[in-house]
Amino acid sequence: MDTAAQRRLILVVEDEPTLADAVVARLAAAGFDTIHAGDGPSAVEAARTHRPDALVLDVMLPGFDGLEVCRRVQSERPTPVLMLTARDAESDLLAGLGSGADDYLTKPFSMRELIARVQALLRRVELVRQQTLLSTGREGGRLRLRGGDGDAARELEIDHAARRVRMDAVDVHLTPIEFDLLDCLARRPGVVASREQLLAEVWDWADASGTRTVDSHVKALRKKIGAEWIRTVHGIGYALEAAPSQAAPRATESAWARGEPGSVP
Repeated sequence: MDTAAQRRLILVVEDEPTLADAVVARLAAAGFDTIHAGDGPSAVEAARTHRPDALVLDVMLPGFDGLEVCRRVQSERPTPVLMLTARDAESDLLAGLGSGADDYLTKPFSMRELIARVQALLRRVELVRQQTLLSTGREGGRLRLRGGDGDAARELEIDHAARRVRMDAVDVHLTPIEFDLLDCLARRPGVVASREQLLAEVWDWADASGTRTVDSHVKALRKKIGAEWIRTVHGIGYALEAAPSQAAPRATESAWARGEPGSVP
């Protein structure tokens, strides 16, 4: 039993009784508290009433679908979401990520992998919380990057402490995992990060079984900040294709990128 899972409440949203019972039972065996909802409206109400630590959310639901559930839940209170989908099309996966889901599993899946994904989501949320507390009161922590040339040049600003992204001074709304992915790439502009490295640093996964998850999130991120910012290195991974802006304090940027003491973690 994972002691970190104790007293964590997971809302399972699944309308197929056999699968719902199996997921609830496996989560309970792993040390989680659980509640169950079988349709869209009751899922939104359960999230509002019980304030779960995470959702395991099926896409196909009566009432309204899991995408709408995810949008409504995230608009009221940001919550980690692992989405379950029977469809494997890229457009369906991007729609799920675009609605605010942090990760997805394609049916059929193993219960062992489901538990590992939920645990990784919760560890990442706790890590973000700790980093935010450490960042409070520190100066700097902003990274400004420039992409393109001449009149086509654009500036991307990432505020690590505030977890805020702006493109040409306009806010870009990212999901928590999209921010973490961009933040990870931005620490080393131009340096290629392998899919396995991104899984370990962003998703806290110890194996390489979810490399397609990385690809799907990169596609979703490109739609929001522009495809030109992230370069694909085929067979390896991705790199943020940008240079530090002259407007940004160079010392702050380099200290942050190197992880020196006193810099934002």
